[in-house]
Amino acid sequence: MKIVVQVRLFPDASQEAALRDTLHLCNEAANVVSGEAYRFRVFGKQALQRLTYGRLKGMGLSAQPAIHVARKVAGSYATVKANIRAGNLGKPGSERRRKAEGKPVGFRRDAAQPFDDRCLSWQIPDRTVSIWTVRGRSGRIPFRCSDAQYAMLSAHRRGESDLVCRDGEWYLYATCDIGDVEVKEPDGFLGVDLGIANIATTNDGTRHSGRGLNRVRHRNQRLRAKLQRIGTKSAKRLLKVRRRKEARFAADTNHRIAKQIVIEAERTGRGVALENLTGIRDRVRLRKPQRVTLHSWAFHQLGAFVAYKATRSGVAVVYVDPAYTSQACSACGHVAKANRPNQSTFRCTSCSFAEHADVNAARNIATRGVADWAAVSLPNAA
Repeated sequence: MKIVVQVRLFPDASQEAALRDTLHLCNEAANVVSGEAYRFRVFGKQALQRLTYGRLKGMGLSAQPAIHVARKVAGSYATVKANIRAGNLGKPGSERRRKAEGKPVGFRRDAAQPFDDRCLSWQIPDRTVSIWTVRGRSGRIPFRCSDAQYAMLSAHRRGESDLVCRDGEWYLYATCDIGDVEVKEPDGFLGVDLGIANIATTNDGTRHSGRGLNRVRHRNQRLRAKLQRIGTKSAKRLLKVRRRKEARFAADTNHRIAKQIVIEAERTGRGVALENLTGIRDRVRLRKPQRVTLHSWAFHQLGAFVAYKATRSGVAVVYVDPAYTSQACSACGHVAKANRPNQSTFRCTSCSFAEHADVNAARNIATRGVADWAAVSLPNAA
């Protein structure tokens, strides 16, 4: 499996100027390639490279950066096409889809640029890197990272690294290729119900409350609205400083929750069963006050964190159909809307079984996880 390790660069003034010029030129070139791709309807990596390579070289890019620019553009169009197929950009004729299909993909001046080992070399023992720039080799640029990240880079770094400038700070996102861990045969599944009131609930009864996260989001939402109304330079400066604070807080919360879930599954020899929530934002209909909460809810991120941590630990992961998990009784299987008199209560109208609604849903998810795993593994066993 592949893991991305982020390290921070500390270039001097001349190195920073060279890096900035390089990013600007690469993304200017990417916009040129994107226009050509859109004009001639050429989106394949090799075909786009053949179409634009000479022009990219004429703009001042050397061979490998020119190739990576063409590949970056091709990858962006592949992402747009995949989103259209998945329905993420709306139905044919919708305004959002028309915008996506009606113009070339654009690249910001400081958008990330990939480099391979031919134009970026790591001196890991010295904690420095050397990068190709439009002004020649940058010389050794110091980088810093945690001890765990350093160990990961030393043992597993492979392939490309992305150069990123974010809020005036420079980073490299290095790809580390870790050998696959054999998935252990699970003795049952730990069902995980993802929600808003409770971010995650397991069928063991553990509930990770979303109250604190939602409180932070609502406070940030009110503060953003207030600063936007004020509109002064200092207010805009404060908005810029705070813009990623909530995302970092949510990611840290999701990391901690995912770690606890995977540790518990590994300790008990179980797999993890998650709901397949693809397209939930398009399916769910909510009142206006609830929409902000749903659309800022990082359930996909939490699910991704659980999946990759489980993969690294050899814990099996299955995705189950979430239909009626919140309305079905985990004791007798009876399905009815009336089983959920309110958000937190489940009371079966058939057998009178009562439980916290999220715990009951997690039990249903765990049961479906066992069934889905059996359906996949038994044919292989035969």
